[in-house]
Amino acid sequence: MRQRSLHPNTRGNLPSELSGLVGRGGELGELARLLESSRLVTVTGVGGVGKSRLVLAAARRVAGRAAEPSDSAPSDSAPEGLREGPQERYCDGVWLAELASVREPELLELTLAEALGLTDHTTRPPRTVLAEHLAGRRLLLVLDGFEQLVEETAALVRELLVRAPGLRVLAAGRRPLALDGEQTFPLAPPDPEEALALLCARAAAADPGFAVTEAGRPVLVELCARLDGLPLALELAAGRLRALSPAQLLARLEDRFALLTGGTRGALPRHRALRTAIGWSHELCTAPERLLWARLSVFAGQFDLDAAEYVCSGPDLPVESVLDLVGELLAQSLLCRVETGAGVRYRMLETVRLYGAGWLESLGDAARLRRRHRDWYTGLATWCELDWFSPRQHEVAALMEAELANLRLALECCLEDPEEVHLGQYLAGTLWFYWAGCGRLTEGRHWLDRALENLPQAGYEGSRLKALWVLGYVAALQGDTVASMSALYECRDGAARTENQVAAAYAVHRLGCLALVSDDMTRAGELLGSALERYREAGELNSNVLMCQVELAMALAFQGDLAGALSLCREVRDICEERGERWTKAYALYVLAYAALDAGGTGEARRLLAECVAINHVFRDLVGLVLAVELLALVTVTEGEPAEAAVLQGAAEPMWDGVGLRLFGSGYFNAPRLMCQERAGELLGAERYAACAGHGRALALDELVERALRGPEPKPKPVPPLPRPRSAAGRAAAGYPGSRKPAGSPEGEPAG
Repeated sequence: MRQRSLHPNTRGNLPSELSGLVGRGGELGELARLLESSRLVTVTGVGGVGKSRLVLAAARRVAGRAAEPSDSAPSDSAPEGLREGPQERYCDGVWLAELASVREPELLELTLAEALGLTDHTTRPPRTVLAEHLAGRRLLLVLDGFEQLVEETAALVRELLVRAPGLRVLAAGRRPLALDGEQTFPLAPPDPEEALALLCARAAAADPGFAVTEAGRPVLVELCARLDGLPLALELAAGRLRALSPAQLLARLEDRFALLTGGTRGALPRHRALRTAIGWSHELCTAPERLLWARLSVFAGQFDLDAAEYVCSGPDLPVESVLDLVGELLAQSLLCRVETGAGVRYRMLETVRLYGAGWLESLGDAARLRRRHRDWYTGLATWCELDWFSPRQHEVAALMEAELANLRLALECCLEDPEEVHLGQYLAGTLWFYWAGCGRLTEGRHWLDRALENLPQAGYEGSRLKALWVLGYVAALQGDTVASMSALYECRDGAARTENQVAAAYAVHRLGCLALVSDDMTRAGELLGSALERYREAGELNSNVLMCQVELAMALAFQGDLAGALSLCREVRDICEERGERWTKAYALYVLAYAALDAGGTGEARRLLAECVAINHVFRDLVGLVLAVELLALVTVTEGEPAEAAVLQGAAEPMWDGVGLRLFGSGYFNAPRLMCQERAGELLGAERYAACAGHGRALALDELVERALRGPEPKPKPVPPLPRPRSAAGRAAAGYPGSRKPAGSPEGEPAG
């Protein structure tokens, strides 16, 4: 039998399992069978029946099997589609895309790209980026919560499946995607025994003192039956068993909420049962708890306590009461607690959120709460822009990642009202540090373009000017020179007309950046120097200002003035270390490494570039990362390691696909790559160089960064030969070939 090794890039993004799946063994087996024979499987069912939990359990099982070494390959005579095991079929991992909070069709592709860990700085449509990324890969994509965008999701899935033959999709939704080849799996509630087991397991988790007695078992069985065995309804009921007995719960359900089982005319029984369960939980809440539930429904995805206190509090809900009420909603399973890189956060299941949103609409308070939500996230972005230039820069990046769904909702709220477009321009511009510093150029370009579609609003010229220079910055990083220059010239002219010194400085700065990547070093030096003077006159100091100084240093270095470049970048490094700023520091380290290598200091250059790579990877800054890796490859070949240099050179190539125009078309930025390629190629030969570069191209980004930080493997030093003993006895004792111990000598001892 042929041996098949595990693909080195097996990976994914499945969340850890907080509570185990109870029962559903048969359903898991059937899903596995369907995935063997079909490239698209959709689990359908009423909200609360457990679709999400089931597909995640199936995905974890697939991921676990894909990570196991394969002892042998199936026979070549096996039917087509069954000749490969999970190790081969899902060798590029299992990836989850949660779509419930996505409302705009334009953001669907971006959300999938984010789920797959794609960072793309180009102007290519996200759909094209997705298709090209998936075209040569073999993976399972799990889609959850697409009902609000079913047509758009179906069209995207159809295109991806056609263009990526190694892709399989496992989806969960209330209706199928209705595509050719789709296998639907209608999910029914668990059988009575499994339903009872689930209720008891969740009740015991909520209250360790909970136990099933012979006398209480029939009541629990009846409670499961009254709730149609729906897992969400059972989990809500389990949360109530901390305070009420099973008999009390059943009595309340039968006596007080019988009318709710009628629900909407024509509704299916299970839909009515779910509404019964949620309505019952709603009725059992206190009035403040119900009010908080309704107001929390304005959040998209996760949120933290500070946001909940600001958005939801008021005269009828004191801010000091929100924490206790959140605790009560957690205890009743109406909220979930989530540990993230940005700290403790909360989220609502989509079905629970929608119920609360309905109540908020009925109260006539939805529009006001959406505005409060918008105001909170506008303020948060403002604060984070200031905090970006501080030791909390990494925490700001993590917070913005966690808040992306809410930031999108706030931007949408701003832009849907023509009278408040200026707020959308302000918010989209204020988030420059997130768009440019955290690998979100495509997302930022979407919102900036939308915000600037409208004519300027009188009295809010500053917001528009900020959005313009940020658009010019983002477009320049994407390699879209025409759009960048158009936005920056409009910003410059508008700043002159309104005497806005700060906006004028940013416009001149970014025009200088464009000249830099266009190899016009003389003009770049003039514009960047002018921008620095304008910044000083306006009293502006932040990451952008320091980046301007680094870019001026690059222009000087490329023209041979390494002393001037070193002086500027050492000053930037010192300021960054004093302020705790890391993102701009990485670019200063790049220039310092460039100068160190030119002076022959390969060890110093490697140390500087290792720190540069680590910082850029943390912030997902693909531009800074690929520049550092290419310079590190030149350092490596200079150190006498051409094979490792070729690996790094090859690894940089796919990164440029995400950045856009390779090295901006710049001969200056391109020089390290050409020098490395020439030197390594001469030492290795064309065939071996190509093989090493090919190995680099196959590296995952995390593997590349780990390799770059580790450096070449140290070569073992040859062991010097032992000195040859002078006497025959000494030679014999040392074991030299051809020597012989004298007769009578003790074993292991020299004679004489």
